Amino acid sequence: MASPLSFWDYTELFFLRPLSAIVFVLFLISSGWFVAWKLVLVHVPLVQEVFGLRKKPVRVKPPIGRFSKIYSTLHAQNPPSTR
Repeated sequence: MASPLSFWDYTELFFLRPLSAIVFVLFLISSGWFVAWKLVLVHVPLVQEVFGLRKKPVRVKPPIGRFSKIYSTLHAQNPPSTR
């Protein structure tokens, strides 16, 4: 004959086992995310921008256009006159 289950058996069966299974699954998901983050996701520009890891540097565009060359040669040929 099977003995009836005690209070601790019910506690383990209905509370501790599901809780430990949920904790184990969350641990696997978080450790997988951590490994993926350290190996791959840190280097993806979209992820860097979303999480604020990389600030986009504001660079001033150097004057290399056609008109800037003309103006720079004009300023070099005509030095400013002092009166």
